[in-house]
Amino acid sequence: MNKKSVIGTSLILTATAVLAGCVAMDAGNKAAPVAKAPTDAEIVALLKASFKNTPSAGHNRLDQSPLQKACTEASRTGKPVDDKVRISLQEAAMASVKYPADGKYLGDWKKGEAIAQNGRGLQYTDAVGAASGGNCYACHQIDKKEIAHGNIGPTLWNYGKLRGGPTPEITKYTWTRIWNTHAFNACVNMPRFGDAGILTEAQIKDVMALLLDPASPVNQ
Repeated sequence: MNKKSVIGTSLILTATAVLAGCVAMDAGNKAAPVAKAPTDAEIVALLKASFKNTPSAGHNRLDQSPLQKACTEASRTGKPVDDKVRISLQEAAMASVKYPADGKYLGDWKKGEAIAQNGRGLQYTDAVGAASGGNCYACHQIDKKEIAHGNIGPTLWNYGKLRGGPTPEITKYTWTRIWNTHAFNACVNMPRFGDAGILTEAQIKDVMALLLDPASPVNQ
């Protein structure tokens, strides 16, 4: 799930709680009437009212794709997405992947490390067109020298080394994972860095180099 979908899902759940309220006890120790559940339209209206609409972070970020809607509903109900729907969504995600037109997948791993460390971007205060970071360390261990990392995602230490280097198969797989990881797992938490326009093609090449270049400290 990309940054937009993670933020959107979290805000929807928060807005639902705010609108629905909690059951309170009155002076007579009797339960007050349970508030009526908010409609989807009411939730969206509350979310939009709480956001400052700017060119760099507009209200369109609250518009969910069919995949995001399906995964939000699965999270809300606790029921997994129907298999046929899940497969269809993953196939659509796979079809969205754009591979490098020049056939070159690896950029500069040093720039890739800077992108992995950078958590800025997609905020209403950002200038239009400003480059975003990948914030990769928020979820993954990458270079062992960096001890401040999350563990929501698997460790990427020795990513290329353990997979036999940047073979054509691993290279294409890794690019697809970064561009639109939902191609493999519809409701995964990882952002759609390419498909959602979070990172540019050049930035993704640099992150690819960080993970796969034999000279990268990740593979030492």
